[in-house]
Amino acid sequence: MGCGRVGATLAQSLENRGHSVAVVDQNPDAFRRLSAEFSGKKVTGLGFDRDTLIQAGIEDAYAFAAVSDGDNSNILAARVVRETYGVDNVVARIYDPHRAEIYQRLGIPTVATVRWTSDQVLRRMLPLGATDEYRDPSGQVRLAQTDFHPEWVGRSVATIESATGSRVAFLGRFGEGVLATPGTVLQENDVLHVLMRAADAPTVERLLTHAPKIEEN
Repeated sequence: MGCGRVGATLAQSLENRGHSVAVVDQNPDAFRRLSAEFSGKKVTGLGFDRDTLIQAGIEDAYAFAAVSDGDNSNILAARVVRETYGVDNVVARIYDPHRAEIYQRLGIPTVATVRWTSDQVLRRMLPLGATDEYRDPSGQVRLAQTDFHPEWVGRSVATIESATGSRVAFLGRFGEGVLATPGTVLQENDVLHVLMRAADAPTVERLLTHAPKIEEN
């Protein structure tokens, strides 16, 4: 739902990967953003209207993305699709980060545009810190790309996990993802991706962005 720049790009990307796609927008002129080669359905109407959704093929849908420019429309459409048609893979774009947190707790995955943008800007202005990559539907568990103090280089994953109470999910190394073992040693220029409880995030971030106070066993 929504054929703005995000919706049009998403639709094209899905179709390029071999998926059948239907795009819903209440403004028929919006479909001009799709390429001339787009072969999916173009349905004019409201994305939370049942007749419109049925016309778009919601009864056979595997996934639904609500990416219009209205928070209320996006979340209403996401709830209708999930609760009425039983589509499990639903995501809604939300501009208001406070609303996004509420809907995450209701089990509706959201992409908070404002928060994502501000996080990316902050990461470039203030390189030390953590940037959310995923939160579970309850909002209690975070996967975050976390910067680390240079003195953590040479320490093992086991040491990092013991000191922070977190789990190292994987490392980015030379542009590739690496599944770390307890004995994996952190190297310079590694990108550290950490699983943690949301409530522990400030502590984990503080520990990793300061020199370690523990010795390797």
